[in-house]
Amino acid sequence: MFGRRGNDRGMRETPELRPAPAPSAPGVPVLDEVAVRPRPAIDAPMGGMSQRLADFAPPISSEVPKALKRERSDSYYDTKSQVFTALIDTIDLSQLAKLEPDAAREEIRDIVNDIIAIKNFAMSISEQEELLEDICNDVLGYGPLEPLLARDDIADIMVNGSKEVYIEVGGKVEKTSIRFRDNQQLLNICQRIVSQVGRRVDESSPICDARLPDGSRVNVIAPPLSIDGAALTIRKFKKDKLTLDQLVRLGAITQEGAEVLKIIGRVRCNVIISGGTGSGKTTLLNCLTNYIDRDERIITCEDSAELQLQQPHVVRLETRPPNLEGEGEVTMRDLVKNCLRMRPERIIVGEVRGPEVFDLLQAMNTGHDGSMGTIHANSPRECLSRMESMIAMGGYTLPQKTVREIIVGSVDVIIQAARLRDGSRRITHVTEVIGMEGDVIITQDLITYDIQGEDAQGRILGQHISTGVGRPAFWDRARYYGEEARLATALEAMEKGAR
Repeated sequence: MFGRRGNDRGMRETPELRPAPAPSAPGVPVLDEVAVRPRPAIDAPMGGMSQRLADFAPPISSEVPKALKRERSDSYYDTKSQVFTALIDTIDLSQLAKLEPDAAREEIRDIVNDIIAIKNFAMSISEQEELLEDICNDVLGYGPLEPLLARDDIADIMVNGSKEVYIEVGGKVEKTSIRFRDNQQLLNICQRIVSQVGRRVDESSPICDARLPDGSRVNVIAPPLSIDGAALTIRKFKKDKLTLDQLVRLGAITQEGAEVLKIIGRVRCNVIISGGTGSGKTTLLNCLTNYIDRDERIITCEDSAELQLQQPHVVRLETRPPNLEGEGEVTMRDLVKNCLRMRPERIIVGEVRGPEVFDLLQAMNTGHDGSMGTIHANSPRECLSRMESMIAMGGYTLPQKTVREIIVGSVDVIIQAARLRDGSRRITHVTEVIGMEGDVIITQDLITYDIQGEDAQGRILGQHISTGVGRPAFWDRARYYGEEARLATALEAMEKGAR
């Protein structure tokens, strides 16, 4: 037997794993400070997962996952369900929560070993270890998601109900062998994730945005809106945050182009990062903020706090959804308007989706140079059009020319990111907003990405080229910060490379 000792008393009493102090209440055994209820007979009916697990907020497991190479059979999940239910009927989670994660994991492993031994399941040692790890993850972590969260090569995790889990690796989506026991377990895991940031997901509030402790973005849509069980989407952030130099090695931009972007971040240009879903806008925004001076006061406004700035003087603000009575909502626009009263030097909006764009533009041209934000758009010109549309969404009745003059006076640079059809991510445009001619906004491209074909493996081949602009519109700003020589060198090197 796999357990550390035999036990012929059945499961009606708690096995004594080590000398224990006197029980805190008559008739309640104590297991190393974890109160354990008398166990039911092993043949008692096995119920579903205890709802109390939904209220137990765990840390993310830091263990490196085992490779998930094979499909697990239905018998494995049936065995796991029986062992897990016996564990829940045995252990007091309120006492377990008081232990350190490693100690709690060890106690769970001890009890599960006993259950496996008494029940006489026919399992190899490797299968037992796999079962132990899965059950520890169910109680203390995020269940079947733990191995995926521990892998740093996964960009997205997409759960479509309890039976289908997809991941994105290297820009390609593939199905995994992972599944949840049932839709209730999946919903409990979703509830556990969102409860850590003070949010909820249930029938009355079936849509929720949240985040994991490492900053990864989470979206949940639950029944009855999601017909086949809860749909969970996790946009993972790498543990080691990308830098512009790493983006150069990945081919997203050239070394000279990265130098231009570093200067743009350093000299306090107002920047909008534009791109489609999954194009790397937030990653690029994180990269640009690395070149902000460390003595600047930065305020970030986000729906779910994802930005992880390295500067010491950062204030992070996050929106709040309405409560059950429909009150207490704090919108992005509320945050942007309020942070103007907080003496910011730079304002960074994680994602601009609506009328808050007007307040951000107002901040950009009223002394908060170097502010940044991201917008969903497929080109720099479309980005400008979307800003006009979002201002109109706010109910403003300003003339079109006035709106465009506000945009021109506020935005200096638009950086366009794109995800190409081979899954790779590239910076396709670095575009300046330089003024107006009549009612038309005039822009000029500093850097563009020219697609030249594809190789035998289907990977896109292309080249970043300079458009030959001698002096960009922010040249005077670069000279003010003493960066004009570096800017000229970078642009000249790009022009030579294009030839």
